[in-house]
Amino acid sequence: MDDLENELQPPVEFNEPNDSLDDTVTPQKKRSRLPLAEPFFVATPKETGFHRTARLCLERIREAMLHHRWQEAAEYMACYPQMLQDTSVVSLGLDYKEMIRRISIEILHHHPKSSMEDYNIIYERMKHSGVKQYLMICLEHSFHLLLHGQFENAKRHLSAAQSWRYGKESARQQQKAKLIQAYRSLLDYIIWCDKKNASRNSTFTDPESSQEMHNYFRQAAVNLKEILKLPGVWDPFILSYVEMLEFYDAKEKANNVLNNYAYDSSFPPNPNALVYLYQFLQRHGASKRKLMKNLKVLCHLVPSHELMLDYSSFLLESEETRDLQKGLAVVLDMLDYACWRTNLDVWKRLKDIIDKLQLSEDWKDVVAEKMAARKEWWAALHFTRFLATEDALQRPQLMKVKAPLSKILCPEITLTYSAGQIIGGEKS
Repeated sequence: MDDLENELQPPVEFNEPNDSLDDTVTPQKKRSRLPLAEPFFVATPKETGFHRTARLCLERIREAMLHHRWQEAAEYMACYPQMLQDTSVVSLGLDYKEMIRRISIEILHHHPKSSMEDYNIIYERMKHSGVKQYLMICLEHSFHLLLHGQFENAKRHLSAAQSWRYGKESARQQQKAKLIQAYRSLLDYIIWCDKKNASRNSTFTDPESSQEMHNYFRQAAVNLKEILKLPGVWDPFILSYVEMLEFYDAKEKANNVLNNYAYDSSFPPNPNALVYLYQFLQRHGASKRKLMKNLKVLCHLVPSHELMLDYSSFLLESEETRDLQKGLAVVLDMLDYACWRTNLDVWKRLKDIIDKLQLSEDWKDVVAEKMAARKEWWAALHFTRFLATEDALQRPQLMKVKAPLSKILCPEITLTYSAGQIIGGEKS
């Protein structure tokens, strides 16, 4: 690496002779007004020649990467990992290792001639350069193999990581070990899916293939069952586990898994968990009461969720006045969000609810109560002259539904949300 020192020296600039200036005058260097990034490392008084060369090499790597000169960056990077051999107190140890790994992978990702073998060499070298990041490097390596369709190879690396032990480091990295276990189970699920699809496309049933497929299910199920005892967000793992359980007709067990995931107080609030449970209940013909109970909790967490259309539909079908009033609140909550402002289905649902409410004498009081907190800003969100023009030209069906509702929802405000007024205003 010392041979690079001369090459890495900054070029020497010579001042052209100027007879009009005295020799004692030192020309001032022009400073750029552009903001410059801080250097990774700066020179220190105790800097050795080795560290100086390494610092200059890193600066050249950085410069080449910033300008997308990947071949040049790769050539310099071939020398820089010698920093891993540095055992002096000046060395930053793990920081160097992490930086070398990230820079190497970034260069390979952009280099036009990089290959899987290059990636494997880098990952294997970094795995054995220290123990503190071993598990995470194994996991990242497996992700890269997955992206290239090498499922069996990725599983082999995760299996090796799962059995990894190194003194006290094993206890410190317990969470990472659980993550390795989870992704290994996910790989078992992927392989199980491949075998399931192959058996479906086959014209005859192969008992040996079915047994092999069931073995992958058991391996994945054992690990996933343990993983899902840990509080956290495990969405892809939950979906994989439930799909396998449904395939083997273990519906009750799948229902329990989803219920625990959605309602266990030790888990963080997760709207997706409620969505998965609702979809499962729908698939298996659950009662309306169970579906509404699930959607009620989801409504509390995400009032703008698309499933609130289902919830308002159930409430609309109910014969109880209380449910109808709740349905009105649900739809109004959806329309509080701009993402639903031009959705015809939501406005139609609102019209249907108000039409049904009008069968009772106090319907105006009910609507006024729900709109009381909205009267200062709701008209500006939905019933402006600009929206009337846009809806009349681009969404005439929406205009037809919204125009009558504007007078019901905002009776105290003079609105211009009317097709006739807009056209008349344009003519005048």
